[in-house]
Parts: sequence; C-alpha cells; structure tokens
Amino acid sequence: MTRAPHQRMADLPTLVLGPFRDRSDGEWESGPPGKWTSAQIVEHLALGLNLSAATFQARRNHAPMSRRPRTPAEQIATFFIFGLRWFPTRRKAPERTTPAVQISRASAEAHFLAGIEAWDQVDRALLPARRADLFVKHPRMGDLTVEEWMRFHVIHARHHARQIRRRFGA
Repeated sequence: MTRAPHQRMADLPTLVLGPFRDRSDGEWESGPPGKWTSAQIVEHLALGLNLSAATFQARRNHAPMSRRPRTPAEQIATFFIFGLRWFPTRRKAPERTTPAVQISRASAEAHFLAGIEAWDQVDRALLPARRADLFVKHPRMGDLTVEEWMRFHVIHARHHARQIRRRFGA
C-alpha cells in the first residue's frame, strides 16, 4: 500500500537529519570546495519547505483555482522529477531557496524542522477540502497542488539526503 504524502513528509526529519546524529557541528558546516556544506543543503530544503507552505497558507481562503496548462519545459521537468525522481546536475537552485554562505547547524536544523511543522499545518488546514482546487507554482514544474508539493518535497529531500550520506560514507 502506498503511503499518503503527509505520512512520507513525517519521515523527512529522520531521512535528512539522521545522517548527522553523531556528527560534529564542524562536519555540518564544512563541505567540498565549490559545493554547499551539509548545513547549507539542509537550509536549502528548509527554505523550500517554508516558502511553499507559507504560500499555501496565504492562499487558503482563495477562490477555487484551475491549473494552468504546463509548458513543454514544465512537462519535461515534471517527467524527470516526478516520473524518474531525477534532478539535473549543475542546475542552480532558485534564488529564493539558495542558502546563505554561512549557516550554522543549529539554525539550519531548526529552520528545517519548522518547515516540516509548517507543512503539517498545511496538511491539517487544507486537506482534503482543497485537494484539487488550490495551486502554487513550482519554478520548474508549474502549478502544483498541496499533495504534489508534498510529493516534490519528499523526492527533493531524498535527492539531497543521498548527497549528505555520500559525504559521510553512510
């Protein structure tokens, strides 16, 4: 049986933060030359979680919406991300989800957990009533529903969790 998106979202703290359990702050806050630190990766995920959750909450009383047709580029991105669960390498993150150059472990971890909590609130406030008539635009895939955004966040977090585990040899 496939688990609901909100159940998979509840697994994200363990998935993303689990590899850090026995790691020092220094390991969080350093990384390979030219790459984000692990704290920056967690902050990147936190920025995306918090931004999308806040946008849904701001729209909670919006009149029913219809999805805009996806452009060919959005269709391709949707196929790669949702279908293949693949993110192109060397693709820059949207500016609003690019972390600061210096971010502490404590700050990134707290911001990430706040993003998970924000999505729990979105889930409770908007589902199932707004399942099919409320959208927030994703920068690559176009309009997504609450559940599609949850699915994106799970796929995106898994992608970055693999990067973190590789750094720690896990």
